[in-house]
Amino acid sequence: MSCNNCTTHTNNASKPAKGCKNHGTCSTDNCNKLSVFDWLANISLPSGQEKFDCVEVRFKNSRKEFFRNTEKLPLQMGDVVATEAQSGHDVGVVTLTGELVRVQMQKKKSNPLNPNLPKIYRKANQKDIEIWQEARQREEIVQKKSRELAIALGLEMKISDVEFQGDGSKATFYYTAENRVDFRQLIKDMAREFSTRIEMRQIGFRQEAARLGGVGSCGRELCCSTWLTDFRSVTTAAARYQQLSLNPQKLAGQCGKLKCCLNYELDSYLDALKDFPKTEIKLHTEKGIASCQKVDIFKRLMWFVYDDDFINWHKLTVEQVKEIQALNEAKKPVLSLEEYTQVLTEVEPTLDFKDTVGQESLTRFDTPKVKKKRGKKKANNGQSSTNDILKDNSETKISENQTKHLDDKNKSNKQKEKFWNQKNSSNSAVESQNSIQQKPKNTNKFKKRFPQKNVPQNQHKKSKETKE
Repeated sequence: MSCNNCTTHTNNASKPAKGCKNHGTCSTDNCNKLSVFDWLANISLPSGQEKFDCVEVRFKNSRKEFFRNTEKLPLQMGDVVATEAQSGHDVGVVTLTGELVRVQMQKKKSNPLNPNLPKIYRKANQKDIEIWQEARQREEIVQKKSRELAIALGLEMKISDVEFQGDGSKATFYYTAENRVDFRQLIKDMAREFSTRIEMRQIGFRQEAARLGGVGSCGRELCCSTWLTDFRSVTTAAARYQQLSLNPQKLAGQCGKLKCCLNYELDSYLDALKDFPKTEIKLHTEKGIASCQKVDIFKRLMWFVYDDDFINWHKLTVEQVKEIQALNEAKKPVLSLEEYTQVLTEVEPTLDFKDTVGQESLTRFDTPKVKKKRGKKKANNGQSSTNDILKDNSETKISENQTKHLDDKNKSNKQKEKFWNQKNSSNSAVESQNSIQQKPKNTNKFKKRFPQKNVPQNQHKKSKETKE
């Protein structure tokens, strides 16, 4: 949509843009739509042949026209030139020169020998460029005001773009409308408001998307604004042939119509469907009648379902379906589709290269690497046989010693258990005797409720005697 120098362009027209500082009208030809690469630029013409005198010039957005270079100016791609117009002059950027212009004119059915072809006046000077840039800066404000005037008059139209002529003497308004619109009063109001000559031009919805540009659902710039010039009719049959769901939200583009890219692969699908039987056919078997539910075009597979059993799908190849169809036409019996059902196993594709380093695996950093312990060096190959014999003998000796050691260990464990059992029984008897000899504990609660004074023992005896 713009060159690398204009990527930091600001929306405010009063502030100068960074980069080329031309507000999207730079002469580097990188901001252009529908640009063409001149692959004949560095090739010299044969001797005696003159250079083609027509030039392709681009104006705002995707509008391009052909002009004749009558003054034989040394023009190159990106030059800003002043061209002939109906009244006054216009300013544009040269996008193509040389023999490729002849090819483009034949493609767009424009006669290069037409004497009424407009001509180029001169290369634009600084004054022409300043007037051109001032007119371009007014376009956004004029478009907003013109929409307000159309709404006030109650007109069912959408003004999508405004383009001023290079000298600022005329403004062209591009609009879209579903029905015919009477805009005579609107033109009078616009001429009074903007003090310029007004021209109204109706365009289609696809032409509107091509002029304004944008990004599609695929993430790329719109085809109609970058390279597509002829708009062919797109129908829902193209989606049906490609086995796409008829969802208008997914099939519609930015213009609101069906996407042009539905026609790109349609021919390959139609070629593949030539050998396929019709999906409306029904296969007659002794088990029941089966109808087609799904088709895989490039794998050449078809899925059939019995009318009584919609759960179980039977996968058949195109050749098998044709065979069953031929048997039905010959009125020969067919037991069931299970005889023809083919169970396909998905074969993993073999890779031509081997990943020896392991850089292609996505999980190579998930598991940490285990450090290998440095062991002793292995013995020589000549001594391997003797070492194996010695290892076998040593293993047998170790097994015998292990059994003896286990028997001795079991005996010692039994003796230890008897000893500890006797000791525990003696300890329990001693503890029972000590518990009997112990005195009852004094309760602190009784002392707190009935405190006693400290009285000597002799006084207690005297008090008892007096009572007696």
